[in-house]
Amino acid sequence: MSLFKRATFHTTVAKLSDLPADSVGEVAFAGRSNVGKSSAINTLADHTRLAFVSKTPGRTQYLNYFQLGEGRYWVDLPGYGYAKAPTEIRDQWEGLLAPYLLRRAPLAGLILIMDSRHPLTELDTRMIDWFAQTDKPIHILLSKADKLTRSDQTQVVREVKEALAGLGERCSVQLFSSLKHTGVEEAETVLCRWLDIAPGENTDQAAKRETPGKTAKPRNRKAIGWSARTSGKTKSAQRQKAPNQSTNRNQDTLEESNKASAQEDDTGDGARHPPVSTEDVRE
Repeated sequence: MSLFKRATFHTTVAKLSDLPADSVGEVAFAGRSNVGKSSAINTLADHTRLAFVSKTPGRTQYLNYFQLGEGRYWVDLPGYGYAKAPTEIRDQWEGLLAPYLLRRAPLAGLILIMDSRHPLTELDTRMIDWFAQTDKPIHILLSKADKLTRSDQTQVVREVKEALAGLGERCSVQLFSSLKHTGVEEAETVLCRWLDIAPGENTDQAAKRETPGKTAKPRNRKAIGWSARTSGKTKSAQRQKAPNQSTNRNQDTLEESNKASAQEDDTGDGARHPPVSTEDVRE
């Protein structure tokens, strides 16, 4: 099961003032039109139509937010290289996209999707150079890798890594196929690291970890040793035995008095004395 199975569409943002205020972590998805960006999002979320797959390049005109959990989002950016898009829409995209990528504080990194058969076009290179100035990481998905042979896959990964070696650890590259689900786990590892989600932890669990509930207050219990615990039991037992001991003493006194009376009767000394009762002894 995908770690991002619970992803849902949240909102469409046309103005920077409409960006979610509760965001603590975002990952942006960018790429040229028709490189499989929406398909990659759907595959990673294990949804069929979470992100709309359009046959018309440049259909995504705004920032589409998908909520993963409390305060965590994926952001589907407008595809670039949209030759058929009207000039006014293109200007609107640039006015929204540029400030978002350069100044959005919760943005943790950029997932850049490139067609593995045609990587590093001029527009791809411009996007990488432009976003690199933020010092935030870039992870490249070489999409439609199922259309390449094994040797071609190895070669394209090597070539892209060599071309971007100047970015160092800020840039990583992998093969990806929405059709064959190739590279899903590798991409999930990157997304979890950027969004501060532990391996095997879903986004709701991560939110609870960052926002813990009320903690029960510890009870004020005094530590006592074994002698203190046993002494209490001993005193209680002694209190229970005390009446029995008193009764025994009274009974002994009664028997001694009766014996004395019997002896006096045997010797004929004095009148008979009545037996002594327990009440007489207590008095």
